[in-house]
Amino acid sequence: MEINVRSASVADAPRLREIYSYYVEKTAITYEYDVPSKAEFAQRIARTLEQYPYVCAECGGTVVGYAYASAFHPRAAYQWSAEVSIYVDSSFKSRGVGRALYDALELELKKLGFKNLYACIAVPSGRDDEYLTHASEKFHEHMGYTTVGRFSNCAKKFGRWYSMIWMEKIIGAHE
Repeated sequence: MEINVRSASVADAPRLREIYSYYVEKTAITYEYDVPSKAEFAQRIARTLEQYPYVCAECGGTVVGYAYASAFHPRAAYQWSAEVSIYVDSSFKSRGVGRALYDALELELKKLGFKNLYACIAVPSGRDDEYLTHASEKFHEHMGYTTVGRFSNCAKKFGRWYSMIWMEKIIGAHE
């Protein structure tokens, strides 16, 4: 399967929102309860593109996933750190789309001088369930991220308590 990664644009908003809606409605991967409106989703993309890379992956001309960076923290001293997020069409998981997206995103972030990447990942508070597994955590470990923090039972979705972990990857020298 050939995967083409390119910069995303506001014109991609309908398809990216479609991918994201699955995660909002059927999983605890995101703690949003409601799918953002089309206008709000387009605004999110536009705001991100003002300062950070936003990429999407295509297979056979169809967008099958996206990843983007955002501010890790708004204060100036954190300007070399970014938070990363990724969403892959549920029917395209485990096909290399995630790796292709993160490889492209990390390359862009390195060019921009970023040193540290952080991923805030939802994890089950106990065992895996039908809404959330440890798959994202395992994916990030596979991509070179390490767990640096945990927030226990900090979010409630689908009537269940879930936790968050922060994972970190160093992509540049701290000179």
